[in-house]
Amino acid sequence: MQDLLTTELWNGTTLQELLTLEFLASLAGSVLGAVAIILGGFILAGWAHNRIVGLTRRYARLDATLFNFLGSLVRYIILAFMALFVLNTFGIQTTSIVALIGAAGLAIGLALQGTLSNVAAGVMIILFRPFKNGDFVEVAGQSGTVQEISLNFTEVSSIGNVQVIIPNSQIWGNVITNYSAYSTRRAEWMFGVSYGADLKKAETIIRDTIMSDPRSKTDPAPFIQVNNLGDFSVDFLVRVWCDASEFFQYQADMKRAVKEALDAGGIDIPFPTRTMINAA
Repeated sequence: MQDLLTTELWNGTTLQELLTLEFLASLAGSVLGAVAIILGGFILAGWAHNRIVGLTRRYARLDATLFNFLGSLVRYIILAFMALFVLNTFGIQTTSIVALIGAAGLAIGLALQGTLSNVAAGVMIILFRPFKNGDFVEVAGQSGTVQEISLNFTEVSSIGNVQVIIPNSQIWGNVITNYSAYSTRRAEWMFGVSYGADLKKAETIIRDTIMSDPRSKTDPAPFIQVNNLGDFSVDFLVRVWCDASEFFQYQADMKRAVKEALDAGGIDIPFPTRTMINAA
């Protein structure tokens, strides 16, 4: 019986010591300390999460997706440290646990390096905002309207209303063309008239037709000049500014309007012809 009392049972403590009031008091203190750490950890983690996420409500320019992610990351980091502190209160050595977690994290990182590269690129896209929801962009060889920006991918709706999912790693670091970044855009056309046409009259018709449209802007000033003497036509280069949101419809409307106006004004619009000569 004496041997049993003096045998080390747990953490270097003998059965006899386990039965002492001092040990029981120490154990109760450890339990109370662990409970206090747990309560404090959860309170601190929730407070930090809410403070970070709350920044998006105070500053409209901050992206909610990124700060929700950062808030959750900080919360889990605090909870992880809380767990280590709780283990320390019971005398459990956490050095080996931290090393094990580090090794596991490295292995997971290597296994998920493709996914992590998408997340890293997503953070950069959300942070620097080269485009936002509703913008018409050209990225990774795809054109369309941005519908959603997440940490892993960007969803784009093509011109034909087809959903296109693009991994963020294919977007960040490559050329991004954002057609909606600025409020105005410059429309450009090339109108050809015959060599026998009255160029002054043709220029007046083109100018009056385009500038009579309320979507045409006078500042910057429009550019309408003869730009090329082609094989079959004298070509006018026309550049006029309009609102970016009206660009595509405006450009198409002016092509038809100018064609009809030139026809009404008796200005020929030439097209390639071929004359066959019979040598017989």
